Amino acid sequence: MKTFLEFVAEDIISKQGTDLSRTAIVFPNKRASLFINEHLARLADRPIWSPAYLTISELFRSQSEWSVADPIKLVSDIHKTFVEVTGIDETLDHFYGWGQLLLADFDDIDKNRADADHVFANIRDLHELDDISYLTDEQRAVIKRFFSNFNDEDHSELKQRFLKLWQHFADIYHRFRQRLADQQLAYEGMLYRDVVENRSITLNYDTYIFVGFNLLNKVEQALFRHLQQQGKAKFYWDFDDYYMKGHEAGFFISQYLSSFPNELDHSREEIYRQFANDKQIRFVAAPTENIQAHYIADWLADEQRKNGGKRTAILLCNENLLPMVIHSIPDNIGKVNITTGYPLAQTPIASLLTLLVAWQTSNKPKFYYKTIRQHPYNKWITDELLDSCQQQSDSRIHAILDWLCTIIRTIATDMSQTTDADPNAMALRSESIFRAYTLVNRMKGLAADGDLNIDSVTLQRLLRQLIQSTSIPFHGEPAEGIQVMGILESRNLDFDHIILLSCNEGNMPKGVNDSSFIPHSLRKVYGLTTVEHKTAIYAYYFHRLLQRATDITLVYNNGTDDGNAHEMSRFMLQLMVEAPQTIQHHYLKAQQEPTIMQPQAISKTPEIMQILYRRFVKRPNTNRPLLTPKAINSYRSCPLQFFYQYVSNLYELDDDELQIDDRLFGIIFHDAAQHLYEQMTQHGCRIEKAQIGQLLKSKTAVAQAVDTAFRKQLPAGAALNGLQLINREVIIHYLRQLLKLDYRQAPFEVYKLEGQVMCDWQVKMGDRQFTTTIGGTIDRLDAVDCDTAKERIRVVDYKTGGSQMKMAKDVDDIFADNDSHRGYYLQTLLYGNIVATDSSVNPHQLPVSPALLFIQHAASDDYDPTLCFGKEPISDILPYLEDFNSHLKTVIDEIFNPEVDFTPSPDGKSCSNCPYTKLCGKIS
Repeated sequence: MKTFLEFVAEDIISKQGTDLSRTAIVFPNKRASLFINEHLARLADRPIWSPAYLTISELFRSQSEWSVADPIKLVSDIHKTFVEVTGIDETLDHFYGWGQLLLADFDDIDKNRADADHVFANIRDLHELDDISYLTDEQRAVIKRFFSNFNDEDHSELKQRFLKLWQHFADIYHRFRQRLADQQLAYEGMLYRDVVENRSITLNYDTYIFVGFNLLNKVEQALFRHLQQQGKAKFYWDFDDYYMKGHEAGFFISQYLSSFPNELDHSREEIYRQFANDKQIRFVAAPTENIQAHYIADWLADEQRKNGGKRTAILLCNENLLPMVIHSIPDNIGKVNITTGYPLAQTPIASLLTLLVAWQTSNKPKFYYKTIRQHPYNKWITDELLDSCQQQSDSRIHAILDWLCTIIRTIATDMSQTTDADPNAMALRSESIFRAYTLVNRMKGLAADGDLNIDSVTLQRLLRQLIQSTSIPFHGEPAEGIQVMGILESRNLDFDHIILLSCNEGNMPKGVNDSSFIPHSLRKVYGLTTVEHKTAIYAYYFHRLLQRATDITLVYNNGTDDGNAHEMSRFMLQLMVEAPQTIQHHYLKAQQEPTIMQPQAISKTPEIMQILYRRFVKRPNTNRPLLTPKAINSYRSCPLQFFYQYVSNLYELDDDELQIDDRLFGIIFHDAAQHLYEQMTQHGCRIEKAQIGQLLKSKTAVAQAVDTAFRKQLPAGAALNGLQLINREVIIHYLRQLLKLDYRQAPFEVYKLEGQVMCDWQVKMGDRQFTTTIGGTIDRLDAVDCDTAKERIRVVDYKTGGSQMKMAKDVDDIFADNDSHRGYYLQTLLYGNIVATDSSVNPHQLPVSPALLFIQHAASDDYDPTLCFGKEPISDILPYLEDFNSHLKTVIDEIFNPEVDFTPSPDGKSCSNCPYTKLCGKIS
């Protein structure tokens, strides 16, 4: 099959020769130039002077001193104009969708050279329409019919609001254009119109060849006509006789052929009569979008398709399928060129940005902080970097955006120094980070210039909208390999083997609706783009794709979502009625056969060992424990669970932040306790009975501490629901019980509250060693029996659960079992180990005692939270340290031993509450 661009290249060489240095070839989009350049080089029998390749947009822009502003700047400026003209103080994030719609209307008015004052005429006074002499009686009748409903006496609220806005649109249009012109900026339609109406067009080439156009707006027609009158324009039209007579696909081209004659001979059957040739056409129905994407592997199993190279194309009517399609292309396929963009919203950097802004705009609740610390990119964000955002009220938005830029740059720099087994995955991550930085940096520049004058809440919403609308372009050699693209990228290109995915009504044609402030009747009267125009454009794209292809597969979703059945595209129904070929119908079925999975051990490959090393190695700026008791206990409980969480960075999603689960209940209790005890230690670390007695007598002190803790953990402004109010009362009761216990213990000294302790630990990993940091956060470090010879330091861990503690017999017993209570022992003894040997914390070498304070059991007068071995309280951990460190070293050495796999839990004790059971396949 010979492509349209090959015929064009042949004709250009035959008429223009091989010196095309004074020729410009103009396309609707950039992609086709790469293909025609290859054809020109191949068809010429001698060296060739290549032509210039331009898009129609580049041709217009080359004729203007203005620059087309980016979308954020345009919507920001139209928002300012809107507020000035209407006096309606709408926030930018709420206005953003309106702004895009209004901008699209202005762009359409200018590209079709309509009179904005007439379009936005005051519709309250229909007599004004009688003075519009250039409108025909029929056109005036259309307008009057539409506006008749607006002249009755019973105006609805919606009509009133619409009328109020409508009478301002002309002023917004003119002021907005002037605002942009003063900055030497424009939107695309404004620039195009100015070129054809107000500027002297400079012709830099002797010949302008326009290839493969379809719908021409009025400004494009004016430019074509101007160049044609200068004898400098030639036109190549791509169509097929099949749809040129009374068919919507040929609606526009059939109108232009007489005004802009075709350079190719219309009678040549090999060019313009291909649709009726033999073609294998298949309609494939699939119950879900996922199944369509997976079908790609079966479709490419055909040798001709697989080896078709650039003559094979996978076209996405729904571009959201791209991630699934990428993963569905078999590994044995050679080169693949992806043209359509990957959604930025589906990348890790997007989720991180969303979390960071939410954290900054919600008074930094711990909910968001903990989620940030669970993010895969957390390892490149230090505490200093996270806390470095300045809080100046006069430049709050600029400060947040600058902070985001710094974090993105840091991640990009550190990530570039790491290696990845999959270079494609690494390239996508790098490109997504660059795209995110470009977006945030642009917003930062607009904020610095005063163009983005918004509050922090609006920033959060606006950033989310912009991320959702941003895609990441793929880079590659378009002239090689199987092509993966959206429908718009296929213009001017021909393929032998094509598959269209998600060819459903709503996707093909795409977004055909009346989303506009200008009613359909007015759009029709003033020659603006209508729904019929959009449908005709997509009808052309669809049929043009099929006209030269011989192997055609159209896949559509025939499933039902939320009670709404999906339908095949209207163009497919049209083919069933009109196409001369026989159409085959196939159906894909979802296989629901249960697969019994068994957990498999994961070997410690060199790549995994490198991840372990990067995750736990101490670096110069490391100021926090890397290997915590939680991580060690996770490994002891199930090495496979440790792998998922600490090697793969797969964290369990937090529940609804408005609910109070056991975890959050404990956090609020800890925060409230910390608040109370910090109050008592403001002037020294010693706490006397009288201080605790005052808190117990107060009717509000404990409740205020609990309320403060709730505000830190829940989103700003969230009111407590019924369950939360119950939990609030329970926490108040627990805190009072803690105070009563400490009243009996007083006086005592508090050294740390929620304080961090850590020490270095030497790790052996195969043939090399490295240093990590081990430790964590102690709920409370205090000294009791202060005025006696029995003075000791306690490492206190609060427990709000109600389970009875199972005492260990000795150190061996701690490491012999992996239940949660043995994990409590390991944690407190580990912290005690660090405290006992740290002279900065324990300068007098006092005995160190581990304590687990179960609040629910602390009411009895003889309650003692000190941990015991058997029935003997551990008043000093020193005699047990050598044995404890030996066992601990064995566990840590096993974690980093490349010869020991990450195996599933042998007894299944931890499986019932494990978030990774679906990954490993363990059935509890």
